[in-house]
Amino acid sequence: MPVANSGLVVVDKPAGMTSHHVVSRLRRIYRTRKIGHAGTLDPMATGVLVAGVNRGTKFLAHLGAAEKSYHARVRLGVSTSTEDAEGEIITTASSEALSALTDHDILETLTKFRGDIQQRPSAVSAIKINGKRAYQRVRDGEDVELPSRPITIFDLHADNFNREHGVIDCDLQVHCSSGTYIRALARDIGDALGVGGHLIALRRTAVGVFSLADASTLEELESAEHPPLVSLDEALPRCYPPLAVDTEQARKLSLGQRLSPRGLSGIHSAIDPQGHAVALVQETAESLRTVFVARPATL
Repeated sequence: MPVANSGLVVVDKPAGMTSHHVVSRLRRIYRTRKIGHAGTLDPMATGVLVAGVNRGTKFLAHLGAAEKSYHARVRLGVSTSTEDAEGEIITTASSEALSALTDHDILETLTKFRGDIQQRPSAVSAIKINGKRAYQRVRDGEDVELPSRPITIFDLHADNFNREHGVIDCDLQVHCSSGTYIRALARDIGDALGVGGHLIALRRTAVGVFSLADASTLEELESAEHPPLVSLDEALPRCYPPLAVDTEQARKLSLGQRLSPRGLSGIHSAIDPQGHAVALVQETAESLRTVFVARPATL
């Protein structure tokens, strides 16, 4: 498949649709079976879903560690079986407990969740346990409790407090590491406040360098004569610092061969004299090696 027909597409996913359903729609839009996505969004969630087209699917693995940003609406005072609005109510806090809880108390509690923390993923997550998704085990009646894992919350703020209807609703703005579960964050904040909590709305605003400003709706993509595509030539240097290579070095990288070390730190995108992104490279003590070849010599 030509590199010219490969790249990334940033979708503004609508509510009520699975990420897999989005991929199915994209396959029809781009007329290829080679479509994948990075970072599943639950059906209730909206916002940024990055998908790969053709060879772009192989680049998705290198977006896996991307930081993410969210706007979330959280309801304090009620906990549910799924930690979101679709689950059954498990506990309801007393009106006295909620009345005693001030906005300042909530903001102060958020400080405990900033930085490097341990988080227990939601039991209804897509994490596999012995080859079977956790959420499927829950649906089958199993008791599931996943082990905690390290995550990082770079920034966390709350505002728009609403105390109507015997609960406290508030908006969270979250900037976090990959692997963070926002529904689990809502659960844990509610537990830390002693009143329970769950997620009632979620919108992902960014995945790494890609934000809602880059996103198109499925309807916009379907109506476009030429659906937009972030080419690999644009995506690689946007995600990783560019590294200029000459024609011969580019040829070697396209074959997966190694170059002499240059004293680099981290992953870089190798760019040839024509401005083409050839590969992602990473330096070891002995050489500069490829970790992803965007333009194989065979294409």
